[in-house]
Amino acid sequence: MGKKLIFMDVDGTLCDMSGQVPKSAKEAIELARNNGHLVFICTGRSKPEITEDIESIGFDGMICAGGGYIEIDSEILMHKKMPKEDVLKLIEYFESHNIAYYIESNDGLFGSRNCKDTILRQVTKGLVRNSKEYEEAKEEIKWFNEVLDEYKDKEVDYSNVNKISFISNGHPYEKVYERFSKELEIYHNTVPQFGHNSGEIGIKGINKYTAIEFVINHLAIDKENTLAYGDGENDIEMFRAVNYGVAMENAKPALIKVSDEVTHDASNDGIYFSFKKNNLI
Repeated sequence: MGKKLIFMDVDGTLCDMSGQVPKSAKEAIELARNNGHLVFICTGRSKPEITEDIESIGFDGMICAGGGYIEIDSEILMHKKMPKEDVLKLIEYFESHNIAYYIESNDGLFGSRNCKDTILRQVTKGLVRNSKEYEEAKEEIKWFNEVLDEYKDKEVDYSNVNKISFISNGHPYEKVYERFSKELEIYHNTVPQFGHNSGEIGIKGINKYTAIEFVINHLAIDKENTLAYGDGENDIEMFRAVNYGVAMENAKPALIKVSDEVTHDASNDGIYFSFKKNNLI
């Protein structure tokens, strides 16, 4: 079997719903790479959000920030940044509507004053305070809060921003989309736990499709030897860019509809099961 190029989303795909990478997924990636295949992360997360638990698995490259950042063998090949004026317009809009947000750059992750509290409210919605379920939900976002805390005293360089994510507070997603979709790329509810009115905003024309196309051309690998794994609607572009798309069992219906295969979710060894099925390991 020839060398395959595999692209993998992170949240809800590589990681389970608690943000952890199952042991079976780590093993599958290691075995696939030992067999000569190339495995790339392809995520909306920016580089500072790629935690040690993920990076230590070992990857041949990373597509981060929804396609705005490309790294192969630790060499940065692309880093697109949002225009500063767009960043400031978004911040002004979010602040005036009391919408929580966080700025994602390669310098760090920078949350609004209400960011952590809003996320906590969203992920614990409907749970009894201090219950086992409540504490488990808090634990699931601990890593994210730690990343925010790491950069809380650092000054933000608004000219070095990859994208901005916003968190539901009742302000309709549709209004954000209507206001900014002509000039910027907007994705709906990419982190389900953040609520229906959440999303992420990036550079127009930059997405997982364009980034994967760049990597395929750079590595001179035939498209027929490419696969992708995902769960969100923003992974539809990823599936369009490759020969074979595998949706997780927990994937959005729109992604399942365009997939070539549906595997188990991450916590039920979906990555390992599919790698085995497709003779990658």
